[in-house]
Amino acid sequence: MKVTEHIQKAKGKTLVSFEVLPPLKGGSMQAIFKTLDALMEFKPPFIDVTYHREEFIYKKRPSGYYEKTAIRKRPGTVGICAAIMHRYGVDAVPHLICGGFTVEETENALIDLNFLGINNVLALRGDARQFEDKFIPEEEGHKYALDLVRQIAGMNHGKYLDLNIQNGEPTDFCIGVAGYPEKHFEAPNFAADLQFTKEKVEAGAGYIVTQMFFDNNKYFEYVNACRAAGIDVPIVPGLKPLTRKYQLNAIPRKFFINLPEEFVQEVQKAKDDEAVKQVGIEWCIAQSKALKAAGAPCLHYYTMGDTETVKKIAEAVA
Repeated sequence: MKVTEHIQKAKGKTLVSFEVLPPLKGGSMQAIFKTLDALMEFKPPFIDVTYHREEFIYKKRPSGYYEKTAIRKRPGTVGICAAIMHRYGVDAVPHLICGGFTVEETENALIDLNFLGINNVLALRGDARQFEDKFIPEEEGHKYALDLVRQIAGMNHGKYLDLNIQNGEPTDFCIGVAGYPEKHFEAPNFAADLQFTKEKVEAGAGYIVTQMFFDNNKYFEYVNACRAAGIDVPIVPGLKPLTRKYQLNAIPRKFFINLPEEFVQEVQKAKDDEAVKQVGIEWCIAQSKALKAAGAPCLHYYTMGDTETVKKIAEAVA
C-alpha cells in the first residue's frame, strides 16, 4: 500500500513510522531486525530505509602514491526493504538519491523496486560528499531532486529512457520528498525553497516528510505556508530526540536548524549525557503529543540506531 493510502485510510488518526539506517558494510541484517522487533508494537504502516552515497578514500600503493577509491559504507537499501516487507508485512520506503547514480542506474534501481513489489520511494538529492563544499552530481546523473521526481513520475506513465520502448509497463510509485520548515540551507530564502517544494509536488510527489525540528511552531508555520502556496499533499513531521550535549552545536551546524532557547537552557543545566538524554526524550514527547493533538498525519522518527530512546518516546505518545 502507498504511504498516501495509509494516511487516507487512517481518517485523521496520527500514524507512527520509523526510519532506519542500513548497517555498515560487513554488518548483519539482524541489527535491523533487532531495531524493528522492538518497535513493531507501535504498528508502523511503513518503514523508511536510508540510502548513502559512496565516499572516497585514499589507498597507498606500493609505489608510494595514493589511489583515490570509491566505497559505499552502508549498502543494501533495496535488499533491506524487501526483507522488512517479508518479515513484518509492512510497507518499506527506500530512499533514492541523485548522488552517485546516473539516470540509467536510477531507472534500473526503480525497475528492481517495482519487481519486488515496493511501490513507495522517497526522492532526495542527497548530501555532498565529505570534504566537498557543494553537491556534485554524477556524470549523466540528476542535479536536483526535482529531476529525480520527474523521472519516477515518467516511469509511472510508462516512459523509459530507451525511446525504442513502446507501450512500456507503467510503474506505480508513491513519491515522497523532503521539506524544510526552516528552509534548505542552500536556498536563497524561504519563499524560494517553498517554490522548489511546490515544483516537486506538481511534478508528481504525493507527500512531504520534513527535516527534523525542535520548535513545533516551525512545523505549523511551514504547513500553513505550504497550504497558502497551493501545496495540498500530506506533510509528515520528522522528529529526532537530542541525546548528547555536544549535539547542541552539532545539530544546528549539520542540519542548519535553530534550537529553542528554553530547550537549550534545559540541556545546558543537565549534569551529564544521561540527564541530557532525559531532557531530549521529554522534549520530543511533548513535541509529539502536541503534533498529534493538532492532527499531524504521521509522526516520523529518525531512529539513528537508538532504538531504546525512540521506543520510550513512542510509548509515552501512544
